[in-house]
Amino acid sequence: MIKLGDKLPAVKLAEYVEVEGNGCSIGPNPVDVTQATAGKTIALFAVPGAFTPTCSAQHVPSYLKTADALKAAGVDEIWCLAVNDAFVMGAWARDEKTAGKIRMLADGDAAFAKAAGLTLDLTGKGLGLRSNRYSMLVKDGKVVTLNVEGPGKFEVSDGATMLAQVKG
Repeated sequence: MIKLGDKLPAVKLAEYVEVEGNGCSIGPNPVDVTQATAGKTIALFAVPGAFTPTCSAQHVPSYLKTADALKAAGVDEIWCLAVNDAFVMGAWARDEKTAGKIRMLADGDAAFAKAAGLTLDLTGKGLGLRSNRYSMLVKDGKVVTLNVEGPGKFEVSDGATMLAQVKG
């Protein structure tokens, strides 16, 4: 499993962009993790799946609630990762109204989750290989804090915990 001080996996994620701008075309666009984190402070959290109960009702809302405070405390971007495709993540972003606050990034084939050692096998529940629920503070591509949830838990990876760690 990835640990404090490690660099994030050098993989590509995908982001659905609805409005053309900054050289991005409409539709799924690749996000090179190494390039996108260079020189930035990122509050990253991962969820088992878009539109799932805890993820939609608690996890994403906890970061929406703390987004302004996180950015005021020095976080450049907030990322939400899930093992879903970019189209699903785009639809979830619209549903949760995350525009301008949280980047909803697709780890479609679980490359990031696998490389970080943070996978969750939900095959028996019909969901296949997913990401574990966790959060991490990343500075210039390196892990500064890591909060991995226990099975079925949502206690340490929320926005309020991340905000306390950023301020601490």
